[in-house]
Amino acid sequence: MERVALSADLSISRIAYGMWRLADDPDVSPGHVAAKIAACLDQEITTFDQADIYGDYRAEGILGGALKADPHLRQRMEIVTKCDIVAPVGRYSGAQVKHYDTSRAHIGRSVETSLREMGIDQIDLLLIHRPDPLMDHHETGDALDALVAGGKVRAVGVSNFRPWDWMLLQSAMKTPLVTNQIEIGLGAPDAFSNGDLAFHQRQGQHLMAWSPLGGGAVMQATGPLAIVLDEIAAAAGVDRAAVAVAFLLAHPAGIVPVMGTNRLSRIARLSDALDVRLDRESWFRLYEAALGHEVP
Repeated sequence: MERVALSADLSISRIAYGMWRLADDPDVSPGHVAAKIAACLDQEITTFDQADIYGDYRAEGILGGALKADPHLRQRMEIVTKCDIVAPVGRYSGAQVKHYDTSRAHIGRSVETSLREMGIDQIDLLLIHRPDPLMDHHETGDALDALVAGGKVRAVGVSNFRPWDWMLLQSAMKTPLVTNQIEIGLGAPDAFSNGDLAFHQRQGQHLMAWSPLGGGAVMQATGPLAIVLDEIAAAAGVDRAAVAVAFLLAHPAGIVPVMGTNRLSRIARLSDALDVRLDRESWFRLYEAALGHEVP
């Protein structure tokens, strides 16, 4: 599988496996989680996307159980995780309100907890999960620089940042921010025209796309989008999900879709999207159907 270079010393797979639903599976045993990882690795999907908040702060520990049971898996993986969301559940059940915390102390504690929960020595890619209205960009930037310099994190980026949020944080850092994970795809087509993608493409930065199936909306679509999806899927011998992912892969910015499912049968087909070739008119037919109107 093609690799995507985020920096001089970090590349990730063209498709990533998202673990935001890992704790929702009735079977969270190390063996079952390892089977999901193996199904990804068999397709050369080596990048696994986590966040401290996933599964009400349980998903990292569930992944850690599998890695501790089979330490050799870690050598074949890039692990992405995120921090800064404090929700009144799990380890933060005492919080009075959901909020964001990009302070040096919170980021440091979060990284130490993530390392311990997953049983690893280094996070390959750490993302600030959400823009924090109270972020002191000098403090946050210095904290991220220190984590990279200290070897606890290989690279850093952000998630759900707008271009101005990105520029503010980057202005206070020595370490380059290497990616931004945003919602983009047939379920969120506005990201192709609101300037976010153009901003990062101009700088040669690869975006990661969360929820490329629109939280299941693409799979359940009716009307014009369903018609176009099913036509292309039938011609290529794949399902709608593969077409929706191929839609992102076709963009010249090198977007990395983050795919999340607990079903082994679906995990085994994540790479089907690589076999779908969309010409320009097919891409725009999908885009138009997602928008609900023709382009201007």
